[in-house]
Amino acid sequence: MPFPEIKKILNEIANLIYDWQDTYTVSLSPSLSITGGEPLLRPDLPLIIDASVQKGFEVYILSNGTLISGEMAKTFAALGTKGVQVSIEGPEKIHDSIRGTGSFRSAINGVRNLLEAGIIVTLNATLSRLNAGFFMDMVGLASSLGVHMLGFSRLVPSGRGAGLIDKMLDIGEVKNLYEKIHSISAGPLKIVSGDPLFGQMDCPGDTVTGAVMTGGCAAGLSGFTILADGTITPCRRLPVPIGNIRRDSLREIWATSPVLEQLRDRTGYKGKCGTCPRWASCRGCRAIAYAYARGKNNMDYLSEDPQCFIDRSF
Repeated sequence: MPFPEIKKILNEIANLIYDWQDTYTVSLSPSLSITGGEPLLRPDLPLIIDASVQKGFEVYILSNGTLISGEMAKTFAALGTKGVQVSIEGPEKIHDSIRGTGSFRSAINGVRNLLEAGIIVTLNATLSRLNAGFFMDMVGLASSLGVHMLGFSRLVPSGRGAGLIDKMLDIGEVKNLYEKIHSISAGPLKIVSGDPLFGQMDCPGDTVTGAVMTGGCAAGLSGFTILADGTITPCRRLPVPIGNIRRDSLREIWATSPVLEQLRDRTGYKGKCGTCPRWASCRGCRAIAYAYARGKNNMDYLSEDPQCFIDRSF
């Protein structure tokens, strides 16, 4: 989409959020994550950031880091970018084996440029059998660089990752790794994750029952994705179209989409996610559930999260 069209879309999103605040007397903190592909391939990225900030959004950039020059880092800072997440999959040898020879050093150079410009930086790894054994090395790397946060997510076997379904961690592997990560004390470095399973490790089981979503997976609850052609999906890793911002009203989609309604309705969930008392605050990762089910010829985004290890015995 050209920049004038993106600017129009930003206006629509902002107006919707501000109407919600006025109508329901709630305080919201709207944010935008600009990603790809690689967002720095767009020469008008600074214009998009500026327009977003001017509309009151906190703006975050998700990048592979290789194109972040010192000048671009300074531009991000001057425009008010709240933070940049750089994908690092492990130590140099592991990262380059996944993302290409030389990409590690280019990404680390980008990280240093961001830090020098005063930007809050998060390193993020996508965990699979290709790199899970090296996550503790990532803690040392993040600390030595002086970044603010180290994040992680689980591999979603869709898109370019569809051929990696056999590289997904099994339940026991996820449990053992997450318990190790949860026990880390890394000083000023914060360990963060949007994974609803990891979030449950700090959530007492007997306080999260209910049929109304209060947290966990953001799909249908607190976010959506707009793709490059305007297609709207519940999540950037859940390829289920629910409309197109170029022709459909975002307000109507959020209120009436059958897909979003299903994601919000506990009764349609399958397997252990359908019976779990933690449903309201978790629901597993819908993108992983869908990708795994699709790999088994079952196109159901309400399937259970195949890697869930959380105790449901309360």
